[in-house]
Amino acid sequence: MLTMLTRWFRPPDAKASRAPSSVAFYVAGQAVWTPRDYAALAREGFQKNAVVHRAVRLVAEAAASLPLVLKRRGAELTEHPLLDLLAHPNGRDGGQGFLETVFGHLLVSGNAYVEAVSVDGAPRELHALRPDRMRVVPGQDGWAAAYDYTVGGQTIRFVQGADPVRPILHLTLFHPSDDHYGLSPMEAAATALDIHNAAGAWNKALLDNAARPSGALVAGGDLLTDVQFSRLKEELEANYQGAANAGRPLLLEGGLQWTPLSLTPKDMDFVEAKAAAAREIALAFGVPPLLLGLPGDNTHANYAEANRAFYRQTVIPLVKRTAQALAHWLAPAYGELLHLEPDLDAIEALAGERESLWRRVSAATFLSEDEKREAVGYGRSNLRTPAKGHAS
Repeated sequence: MLTMLTRWFRPPDAKASRAPSSVAFYVAGQAVWTPRDYAALAREGFQKNAVVHRAVRLVAEAAASLPLVLKRRGAELTEHPLLDLLAHPNGRDGGQGFLETVFGHLLVSGNAYVEAVSVDGAPRELHALRPDRMRVVPGQDGWAAAYDYTVGGQTIRFVQGADPVRPILHLTLFHPSDDHYGLSPMEAAATALDIHNAAGAWNKALLDNAARPSGALVAGGDLLTDVQFSRLKEELEANYQGAANAGRPLLLEGGLQWTPLSLTPKDMDFVEAKAAAAREIALAFGVPPLLLGLPGDNTHANYAEANRAFYRQTVIPLVKRTAQALAHWLAPAYGELLHLEPDLDAIEALAGERESLWRRVSAATFLSEDEKREAVGYGRSNLRTPAKGHAS
């Protein structure tokens, strides 16, 4: 194995992400390039489609705003270096902004990469790296042995060093036919996304054409010369197209007649197709259409139920698996078994469910005080360290 190491021209205790540098590490193996185009998905979906944009923002912001609880052997910890690291991951991002970026990458790409910058074996900073710049380098056993990060024509390779924490955490969404990369919800909804974008482009073109279907200019017997045809085309484009010329009458000469082309009810099905495509996009992201403002049963009761379903079926599972991955990745640096989980009590949409649970558990006379605490998600009183002071 050929290994080339370069020296770092910075003080020994300096902290900085390695991604922006021009240093590259080389080990055996070739990068496996993802067949999906992240840039196209981000451009056509998140940047150009309002439904995708709102769905990604809604899930990412809700997941990032959910507080995380750190536990050790079932006891909740209120002070720990890991909590400080997650609250202030680097000099640019706060904890919520950092997690929002990670969740956003995960939803758009199906993959998210987090770099740990360690000093003396302890992680001091966390950085979210762009998925389109990262490539997996498999080892001889087929699993990821290193990660290549390419930017500005320069590549740096992340490999496991002497630090207990691996330099890169790779988060993925389930993909049934790829060993290394996850499947983005946007890719699953690609057909619906194209239909929705095409319908929007059709509407825009119709508005630019005075919000009327196109028509035909029919010459009365004599064929137009090339010069006449070019002049007529230029006059139509200059004087009769666009919103500013809406309703302007045509001035025809030389036996020309205007024949409008009408749309049949079947041709107008694009409106229903666009609405159906929007609902399919929402379905792929796990967001109830009601929360995206799509047509439906817009009542207060339905909205509250949709909000509960959104947290139960989409946000909480996403936060749980991400929190578990972060704890499993970073815990070796502290030499103890740690567990991260979302604080469900902080979700206002689930307050009614929690209240109902507490009322039923409190009324159960056959349960001891410690059993009641465990039933509502708290540890036994003799294991619990001073924490938030929740009442059971």
